[in-house]
Amino acid sequence: MTEKDRMLAGEWYCCLDPELDSLRAAARKAVHEHNTLSPDRRGALGPLLSACFAGVGEGVFVEAPFHCSYGFNIRLADQVYINAGCTILDSGRVEIGEGTMLGPSVQIYCAEHHRDAERRRAGEEVARPVSIGRNVWIGGGAITLGGVSIGDAAIVGAGAVVTRDVAAGSIVAGNPARPLR
Repeated sequence: MTEKDRMLAGEWYCCLDPELDSLRAAARKAVHEHNTLSPDRRGALGPLLSACFAGVGEGVFVEAPFHCSYGFNIRLADQVYINAGCTILDSGRVEIGEGTMLGPSVQIYCAEHHRDAERRRAGEEVARPVSIGRNVWIGGGAITLGGVSIGDAAIVGAGAVVTRDVAAGSIVAGNPARPLR
């Protein structure tokens, strides 16, 4: 298995691998194009970034600036809106459901680095997927960690740190994010 194969399988892999370096370089090029094209030339999503993603539904809009690690693990359903300054570190699969809105500076982190210092220094990490349902609203500056699912119609408060699954229709806030009563 290659390191990319291990990453995609959710196994421990070395992120310092030359193939993964090359894939991240291609994503940086796509991100750079998206972030530097004038809005009238870029449209809703820069052409290289759109081609990089696993799937892009109708009516998707990604504000600039935007950043991702690879792009090929990101799937956006119809009418997804991603506000300015968002970062998706997509070593794992990231699926964002129809009608979902991400506020400014929302962060999604799929990578989990090894807890053993030597293995961490050697570049070992594991990729955990993130699934965000339909009609979700994630407030500005919220952070979602890998391995988390956010259910349909949930609301994540601004600045929240989502470390666990969020039930459909619920509202969570805080660090770590907890249901509001």
